[in-house]
Amino acid sequence: MNILIDIGHPAHVHFFRNPINLLRQRGHRIAVTSRDKECVIDLLDSIGLEHRVLSRQRHGVLGLGVELIQRETALYRFSRGFKPDVMAEIGGIFVAHVGRLLGVPAIAFYDTENATLQNALTYPLASAVVVPRCYQGPLPRRRHLRYAGYHELSYLHPEYFQPDLERAYAAGLAREGDTFLLRIVSWRANHDIGEKGWTPDLLAGLIARLSPLGKVILSAEHATDPRFSPYIYRGPTADLHHLLAFCRLYVGESATIASEAAVLGVPAIYAAATGRGYTDEQEARYGLVKNVRELTLAAIGSAIDLSLAQPLAHWQAGRTALLADTVDVAAVVADCIERFPVPLRDYQASLGI
Repeated sequence: MNILIDIGHPAHVHFFRNPINLLRQRGHRIAVTSRDKECVIDLLDSIGLEHRVLSRQRHGVLGLGVELIQRETALYRFSRGFKPDVMAEIGGIFVAHVGRLLGVPAIAFYDTENATLQNALTYPLASAVVVPRCYQGPLPRRRHLRYAGYHELSYLHPEYFQPDLERAYAAGLAREGDTFLLRIVSWRANHDIGEKGWTPDLLAGLIARLSPLGKVILSAEHATDPRFSPYIYRGPTADLHHLLAFCRLYVGESATIASEAAVLGVPAIYAAATGRGYTDEQEARYGLVKNVRELTLAAIGSAIDLSLAQPLAHWQAGRTALLADTVDVAAVVADCIERFPVPLRDYQASLGI
């Protein structure tokens, strides 16, 4: 089979990396198209994954609209030359539209319920929508599949990832005492339209609260106030997960990194006004995430205190339960792409859901 994978975000690189390897081992030909956003290009190049850049990230509603047209045009032209048998993407907006034009099946993998505009433009045209069992949004009838797991297990499951302490030290982990990872996002994605995040004063307050307890590292999607410069993560992009695996606590606006922390057994606080089904489940089922909707120092500080009061055995037990309760997500992704159009209901039944 000829399989086209479209990648538009750094997390998508991680998500598809192992499924691509599995599909290639099974003899399939893979083409990867990419988007110049944050560190996508650096990540793809660092793992030696050949790709074709189709567009550069634009901002705002108008900018996203212009990029949508530019990228779909470029993807259409590339696909006519590659002639894929199936296309796949996280979110799926580009492959769904181009796939429909070319008569090629398009599979959308997604986990973000509040991307209402994107989902409205994607789900009616996608051949299949594949989501975690915890997904709380509407889905197309008879064209969706649920699985027990999270996107982050596609690359952080122990089958595929083992934390390296020396790489963590090289990325900034404190050699003595605790390390705390903070994360702020740019709020420029399509699902962030109308959303607002932490204020600089809130970030400063969190740094002041955590600094006496250990080393604070700040991962930021955008330029920050100069006063935060001493805390900025300066390690290799590819080593952030090694650092995270040895942190005492994660606190941030990124639901993805909260989920990454959870599957690694690291306590996580996801502090944002809009929730996610997966972080809700990781809190309710396994006690690995605390979801905070009130963006105040008092509310987040209380969650920090509660998390740090838990013994390390609590987080280890939560991770053990999570891993026992979920599937090999990379294998599910590869199977969905390879086996399509095997009836989704039949495959879902094999996953025990």
